[in-house]
Amino acid sequence: MSLALSSLIVLGLLVLFLGAGVWIFAGLTLVGAVALNVILDYSWTRIGTIASQVISSSAVSWELAAIPIFMWMGDIIFRTDIAQRLFRGLAPLVAPIPGALLHTNVLGCTIFAAISGSSTATTATVGKITIPELSRRGYDLQLASGSLAGAGTLGLLIPPSIALIVYGVLAEVSIAKLFAAGVVPGLMIAGLYSGYLAIRALIDPTIAPAFDGRLSVKVVLQGFAELIPILILMTIVLGSIYSGIATPSEAAAVGVLGAVLITIATRQFSIAMMRESLLGTLRVSAMILMLIAASSFLSAAIAFLHLPAQLTEGIAALDLSPYGLLLILALVYIVLGMFLDGTSMTVMTVPIAVPLIVSAGFDPLWFGIYLVIMIEMSALTPPVGLNLYILQGLTGEDMGRTIRAALPFFLLLCLGTVLIAFFPGIVLWLPGLL
Repeated sequence: MSLALSSLIVLGLLVLFLGAGVWIFAGLTLVGAVALNVILDYSWTRIGTIASQVISSSAVSWELAAIPIFMWMGDIIFRTDIAQRLFRGLAPLVAPIPGALLHTNVLGCTIFAAISGSSTATTATVGKITIPELSRRGYDLQLASGSLAGAGTLGLLIPPSIALIVYGVLAEVSIAKLFAAGVVPGLMIAGLYSGYLAIRALIDPTIAPAFDGRLSVKVVLQGFAELIPILILMTIVLGSIYSGIATPSEAAAVGVLGAVLITIATRQFSIAMMRESLLGTLRVSAMILMLIAASSFLSAAIAFLHLPAQLTEGIAALDLSPYGLLLILALVYIVLGMFLDGTSMTVMTVPIAVPLIVSAGFDPLWFGIYLVIMIEMSALTPPVGLNLYILQGLTGEDMGRTIRAALPFFLLLCLGTVLIAFFPGIVLWLPGLL
């Protein structure tokens, strides 16, 4: 069967099952099974054997253990007063910068991202403190909410990132190196956000009133003391990974222990809180792991159909430049991001996108960061942009104003993508040291 017909059948099955409202993990499994039956005339018994072998092998991957454990660590911290401590600690540190407390959104999300791994958790946790405080102090609400929308996406990029773990497992790329690769681009994007806020404040000082507290060495040291618990947790988790002492899964387990010790030290520990955090983690991690298992089967089905090789040959025949391919993929991901969450985008596209990228001469490690930035964009694009809904709930503004507030930060993400495309060393420098 020709490439065009096979591709149309697979695409048509995706539209049919997902458009009918079938759960995504079930839809991906059905697409793979029906495609093997219709295109290759495999019996259902043979398809069942392939599915059981692929799904069982993908489900026992040691790297996958990091997902629920890191999520549990982030959920425990989410239920503490860390967000309040972040705001109190960062306020005196950012006060001298143009834009003052607006930068607590960016720095708060950057720090919390290093123990969360989730964009929505980062946005909700930091925003529930900063948005009311900034509004009460007279800061421009649209700029405050927009900066939170953009900075909240850093939970996907700055390690430990659940999105990077999912990509690493599917693309068979070192998760420790992916974590290292996300650091510099994450800090670069945070710098772009803060730079934009500073420029806006210099142009119009009324959007950011001067800090109304007293600034002294004592106040700054007191602020830094508020950050010590979270900085220690970051150092333990990321330091153990980058030093080679622990694998990501082992570091995640140490992180959970550290998070529990923080709750005990700050007198916030309770059995009820631990039970709620564990149940929440089980629900979300089960969903992600089911998607990965279904994606592994779909990847196997696509391999049986020889679609990646045929697509690679087809695109090579178009004589696109490597950057032309990146542009096409960016447009595809932006459209997909309007309708799908980041995990679904990853599991659906990695089996086809990675071979194309490798054939074009790009490093799959670099592509993981590119893909996560694309997923960050999806958190800011309607109608499924989750960060937009979180912001709407925090601010009470209508969706139109929320989208307009997030637009400059969406464009800054686009700029970040251009920078890593033309200067791949931004991504590859740190992992090259490991």
